[in-house]
Amino acid sequence: MAAANKGNKPRVRSIRFAAGHDVEGSQSHVHFDEKLHDSVVMVTQESDGSFLVKVGFLKILHRYEITFTLPSVQRLSKDVREAPVPSLHLKLLSIMPVPEGYSVKCEYTAHKEGVLKEEMLLACEGGTGTCVRVVVQARVMDRHHGTPMLLDGVKCVGAELEYDSEHSDWHGFD
Repeated sequence: MAAANKGNKPRVRSIRFAAGHDVEGSQSHVHFDEKLHDSVVMVTQESDGSFLVKVGFLKILHRYEITFTLPSVQRLSKDVREAPVPSLHLKLLSIMPVPEGYSVKCEYTAHKEGVLKEEMLLACEGGTGTCVRVVVQARVMDRHHGTPMLLDGVKCVGAELEYDSEHSDWHGFD
């Protein structure tokens, strides 16, 4: 009985426009905050002295080259290198001193979807034992959600093979 009455009720919906908007002939424009126009990799220093590097949206099973500037750190000297505790998905390619601090270039593999954090430790070659922790945070999208607009400092350098892909040339057992 409830199913019979469900189709008989007229549905009324309304759309309200804010005062001052002309419905006829109005153009749709999207306005963003001024801070969103700055589409670069964000580097912030955490309270424990480590650095958080936000690289934005990436696509799963893709490799990216990420370049950012790390501010000057007194604990590090000019001969900085990656500490011998490597990450499987984040690899330091180069680090060079610049007037603002250090220019860091690394390669990141987006291996699963979600908000991911990978870390690397930067240590001095002088053997003082000081390290600076750098955490790279990415929002990784699955392969069905399109292609993200990359931030300045992030460049896609390749895609990993998908083993469960429809593009397989294996025809199965006869």
